[in-house]
Amino acid sequence: MTRIAHLSDVHFGAHDPDIVAASVAWMEVHKPDLIIISGDFTQRAKVDQFRQASEYLDRLRSTGCPTLVVPGNHDVPLYDVFRRFAAPLDRYKRFIEDDLCPWFENDEVAVLGLNTARSLTIKDGRISYEQIEMLRDRFAEVPAGKTRILVTHHPLFAMPIAKEGELSEAVGRHRDAIEAVADAGVHLALAGHFHRTYAESALKMVETAHTVLVVQAGTATSTRLRNNELQSFNWIHARRYDEIELQVIAWNGREFQRGSHEKFTHDGNIWTSQSISGPEQ
Repeated sequence: MTRIAHLSDVHFGAHDPDIVAASVAWMEVHKPDLIIISGDFTQRAKVDQFRQASEYLDRLRSTGCPTLVVPGNHDVPLYDVFRRFAAPLDRYKRFIEDDLCPWFENDEVAVLGLNTARSLTIKDGRISYEQIEMLRDRFAEVPAGKTRILVTHHPLFAMPIAKEGELSEAVGRHRDAIEAVADAGVHLALAGHFHRTYAESALKMVETAHTVLVVQAGTATSTRLRNNELQSFNWIHARRYDEIELQVIAWNGREFQRGSHEKFTHDGNIWTSQSISGPEQ
């Protein structure tokens, strides 16, 4: 079993220092096999915000846990127009991670991160044809028994948002991306962006989604809260490619504690879930 802490939207520059410290303390105690941060390290892509985010990443890495990170739309300068178009992710690559399509693999999981942040789309995301081919190629070499995980900032699928029945915009070229995800046999698609926790079988959204379980993370440390959700992150147990446990680790005003806990199983057709009670693992 591989234990993954999935954080997103930490938004340094609009963060709570107490929550930042508590998230590091939680990692020190629980020692995940991998820490994933799915974008929006900063609030406005300023140098001092990236420095703070870099220090946070260093603290997480000092726990001995490997990390895999991707940028978000807030990591592209908004008001610095020259830098936005000439070097949109230069500061991200300088302070956070030079590789915009990182890879992690162990005996149980293979994880690919893809950058969906773009200069032109402002807040929305996009995937290139080159990234789509990379997705197919990287997972083509992965043994069949491993859990295949894709990480993006923007979800590939149109997601339910605050108003009942209202869906978000999917990433640009999402139809091609979803086809590639299916071809690659991806089991788990992790993303953020909406500051909302959510998990559902992608087959309920897109008929061609096949084996994908979509998991969204809320904001881990930002004060920019939405939909009445407090800060949280996901604690994922990848037991097998067809069995995933998901706990939402939520801030209660003093510390992070376990929230909802579900077990997802894939029956060869669709992911289904059942609630789990008992002590945190």
